[in-house]
Amino acid sequence: MKKIPTTVLVVAAALIAPDGRVLMQRRRRGAEHGGLWEFPGGKVEADERPDASLCREIAEELGLGLQPADLVPLTFSAAPELPYVILLYTCRKWSGEPLCLDGEEIAWFEPAAILGLEMPPLDVPLAQVLQKYLKG
Repeated sequence: MKKIPTTVLVVAAALIAPDGRVLMQRRRRGAEHGGLWEFPGGKVEADERPDASLCREIAEELGLGLQPADLVPLTFSAAPELPYVILLYTCRKWSGEPLCLDGEEIAWFEPAAILGLEMPPLDVPLAQVLQKYLKG
């Protein structure tokens, strides 16, 4: 009997500044997909709701305070050969200034520039949907 891999639920945030730029995070070198740009976030723990998990992850990675009510689900990404499903939320309201606490670096990008970044495979379709969403 073929073993079916357990799905790993991952949450990510497209933090959108008032000027329309989006915060991206570069993964630590040496990690899986090290050096690539991604939407900040992380794995959902077994006892967490996705929105609460994203608030926790953003506090750990960027030192920002998010509220679940300010998260707007946008899209998801998955691939049959990978066990991950990434849920992307948009957020335009937070407390604090972003700090690079977990990744290699963080930077703000114009939406059109995000697709030019080297990203993990599952982040690419998220970026494509986000770009269409922000164009209105």
